[in-house]
Order: sequence, then structure tokens, then C-alpha cells
Amino acid sequence: MSKILVIAEHQCGQLNASTARTVSAARAVQPEAVEVLVLSDAPDAVAADAAKLEGVSRVLTVARAENAHPLAAILAPQIAKAAAGYSHVFLPSTTFGKDVAPRAAALLGVAQVSELMGVESAHTFTRPMYAGNAIVTVEADPAQTVVATVRTASWPAAGQAAGSAPVEALALEATLPTHTRFVELRQARSDRPDLQSARKVVSGGRGVGSKENFDIIYKLADKLGAAVGASRAAVDAGYCPNEMQVGQTGKIIAPELYMAIGISGAIQHLTGIKDAGTIVAINKDAEAPIFEVADLGLVGDLFKIIPELEQALG
Repeated sequence: MSKILVIAEHQCGQLNASTARTVSAARAVQPEAVEVLVLSDAPDAVAADAAKLEGVSRVLTVARAENAHPLAAILAPQIAKAAAGYSHVFLPSTTFGKDVAPRAAALLGVAQVSELMGVESAHTFTRPMYAGNAIVTVEADPAQTVVATVRTASWPAAGQAAGSAPVEALALEATLPTHTRFVELRQARSDRPDLQSARKVVSGGRGVGSKENFDIIYKLADKLGAAVGASRAAVDAGYCPNEMQVGQTGKIIAPELYMAIGISGAIQHLTGIKDAGTIVAINKDAEAPIFEVADLGLVGDLFKIIPELEQALG
């Protein structure tokens, strides 16, 4: 039987929503057990949240001062040690998972399965390629530990269990490198919902015209209580920061509502929103590719349409 170890993603003492989605993917394998590993300098709060996820059998914690910041060079040796006895090690396909998983896989001497979006059996999975234009089936070696990143946009978040799974401290004898150290973390701070976990997202593209004009996107998002995204063209043009980019080379998201404003719909952008629930497009070009995937489309000047939408919203 399979036994899966999910590596928890967390920040500032809070469990990231990507972990609950990774647990859902692990459960799809129908393993004997799904256990979560929390690596932190103070893991108790994160572990308590992980223990409440439906389907989690046990939560393991490793408390070390070196784990205060999620450095791949520090975490990977510990994950490789903790993986003993597990058939699978799953991480979310976020910046965190993409950073840590390859190192852990290399230390275990196995090939990584990336962007897992479907489970056919314990060692057979589906994943996207060619910017999502093709879905391929891959088979991992049953004789080796499967290290995989999970395309979180393709999986629902695991719900809350009736009770809490047991939490246990794990003693690991892992030698950690000293050549890597944390210097600082620079990131944008916002009161808006997190882009990758938001239920509603409003994105702007090159059609918005300028950094100053992008304010119209922010205002509509605030009206809807939505996160704000952008196309690569808008990011490259300097309208907004890189962390807002949605698409193949940005963030892969699956909100219930996605509004694409002034976005033509290049295939790289569509890759990032293929799992969205309802897609609304606003563009003055009636032939824009975004309309081919949109559930609702409005052809017209976004600077006239958006104020009308805001007025209708009250």
C-alpha cells in the first residue's frame, strides 16, 4: 500500500492553502495513510492547522532554528531523511514547491513528477505540457519513491475534519549545509486576497494602457473583494509588479470568477486560468482569443464598461 508524505507550505505561522489542495491530490492515490511534515523553527500553530485537514492521518514536526525560513538547501536534506518509509512525497507546485522538490528528488536519486493534475493509479499520473495544450500520462517507477509537485489549481482544498490528527515531533539526523543563509525577503504587501487562493480575481492586460490607468483594475477588484492579477504584457510594460502575473510563467490559478480586462488571451495566459470557474472577458477587439474561452464577453471600451459595472454593483 502507498503511504504519502505531504510537505506543508507555510509562512508567518500560518498554513498556506496550497497544502490543503496537495492533501486532496494525495488522497486521490487512495493510500494507506496521508501524513504531513511541518518544517519550522516553531511548528506548533501550523501543525495544529494541518491536523484539522480531512484525510490527514498524522502530522510530523521538525523544530530547528535553521527552519525559520524556507530555504531549499536547508529543507531538502531533512525531507530526504523523513521520506524513509514513504512511497510518495508530495509538494505544492508553488514557488515553494518548485524550489524545494527538485533538491529533495535529487538527494533521493529519483526523477521528479511535475505539475501533477490527475491520478490514474498509485504510480500513473497526468500532467500538462506544451503550455497546457497537451495532457500527458506519465508513469513513475514503483520501485522508487515518487517525488511530485501538485498543480494546486487542479485540485479542491481538503475540507476540515471532525477531529484532529495526532501531532508528533520527528527526530531527524540530517546534516545541513552552511553555505546557504537567509538574508532578507522582499515581497509586496496587500490587504487584498492572495492571488493564488482567491475565489475572485480581476486581471488587467496591455489594453489598460498605463501604470496609472491600472488603478481602474484595483478599484473594481476592491469593489468585488477580489485579488488582482495581470497578463505578462502588462507586467513587462511596467504596469504592475511581477508577482501579479498570471499564466504559464506566472501563477496558475483556479478562482470561481476570473475577469480578464484588456487581455487578448495569449496561450501562455490561458494556461494559467484553464481551471477557473466562470471567465468574464472585456476587450474592444471582438476577435481577441480570450473570447474563445470566456463564459461571458463584453466587447467595448473598458474605461466606459467598468464604471458602468461599478455603478450596477452599487
